Amino acid sequence: MTDANPPFLPFARPDIGDAEVEAVARALRSGWVTTGPETRAFEQEFAACLGGGVHAVAVNSATAGLHLALESIGVGAGDEVIAPTLTFTATVEVARYLGADAVLVDVDPVTLNIDPAGIAAAITPRTRAILPVHYGGLACDMDAIFALARSNGLQVVEDAAHALPATHGGRLVGSLPSAASVFSFYANKTITTGEGGMVVTRDERLAARMRVMRLHGISRDAFDRFSSRTPAWYYEVIAPGFKYNLTDVAAALGRVQLARLPTFVQRRRQLAARYLHELKSLPLLLPADAPAGETHAWHLFVIRLREDAKVTRDGVIGALSEAGIGTSVHYVPLHRQPYWRDRYRLTPEQFPVAEQAYQRMLSIPLFTAMSDDEQTRVIAALKAVVR
Repeated sequence: MTDANPPFLPFARPDIGDAEVEAVARALRSGWVTTGPETRAFEQEFAACLGGGVHAVAVNSATAGLHLALESIGVGAGDEVIAPTLTFTATVEVARYLGADAVLVDVDPVTLNIDPAGIAAAITPRTRAILPVHYGGLACDMDAIFALARSNGLQVVEDAAHALPATHGGRLVGSLPSAASVFSFYANKTITTGEGGMVVTRDERLAARMRVMRLHGISRDAFDRFSSRTPAWYYEVIAPGFKYNLTDVAAALGRVQLARLPTFVQRRRQLAARYLHELKSLPLLLPADAPAGETHAWHLFVIRLREDAKVTRDGVIGALSEAGIGTSVHYVPLHRQPYWRDRYRLTPEQFPVAEQAYQRMLSIPLFTAMSDDEQTRVIAALKAVVR
């Protein structure tokens, strides 16, 4: 018998098991709860997972990681950084922290990733960096982006919040030749630490700078000072840094989640493949899959209503809500957000692709703890409302 009132299905739900609970408990019992051995081990394991000789710097959010990455490459007052309008505000708010300006460009109509042609058109003598966002877990056209960066003397900092473990050219995002890549471990990401992130770079100099700046600009991190067997109370502040370190409690959770990454990826692929098959007959634009031989992280499953659909985006969201199914919209484009709109005098007409996508898009539930029956509910509800 079908439950007439099934429990609410959230848009996302973290996949936390007994192993994570036990790891966090061990960290708490150890007496070392701030940045320490768990954080260091997490950094080492994450770097090993990506390969490519990267250095990993754990931070308390991906936003903090983006800030550190831009600071480390020298972005400052008067500079410009180029980013897509279809992203969360964190991608570019960090430029303003440093006195730089954000230059927003449109996205590709198929992938919804940043449009390389838009980047090329936006470059000025003030441009310092390009910030591609691997939207939904699909890697951007990094070949085109790196070519633009090389020919114009620019740095690339990847917003990889959605991109664990996406690939481009057979290589994991994070091991590509960018200045830095920044991952998020927020609650709805492929792996979670509750709040947290990781910056990776192949440049040892940048990694060293970010390690200093994540903890008040102190020349030695807390773990080194307080775990030393010799008197080590002395430290030097060499820059006005920040308070961006990750705790050992969070890192203990992250280490178990990282070990489960292969299983998580497999489950996300299964869920995405079923959606792609079951929803193909509806008047929807379904998300682009990764090219042959590449990996899509499937952080999000974003559907767009086609023009021949007989229902609005908000109508679909409302109907799914009535059916006890949570959804979201990724994102209200930055050119519509009051701060960015007013500061740079932005209009929807400047971003036709992102604007049209925004009017018709919604994200439906996709998370590893989601059961087959729960996905069946989502599919059935969509088939009932989207006509």
